[in-house]
Amino acid sequence: MDQELLTIKEMAGQLKVKPSWLYFRTMQSGDDAIPRIMIGKYIRFDSPKVMAWIEKQYGEGKV
Repeated sequence: MDQELLTIKEMAGQLKVKPSWLYFRTMQSGDDAIPRIMIGKYIRFDSPKVMAWIEKQYGEGKV
């Protein structure tokens, strides 16, 4: 991983969504859960993995 991990606030800013939307997604589990990294009690995100997840979940043709 060559990229810096992002906090909830930073990732929400990049996605232009509220942090509460992102927090809700982190509570989900399974194959469709948003990719995140837990470092102790802290949640961090690898931006390229999250963007790939967004495309898979909400990509063209999906509602």
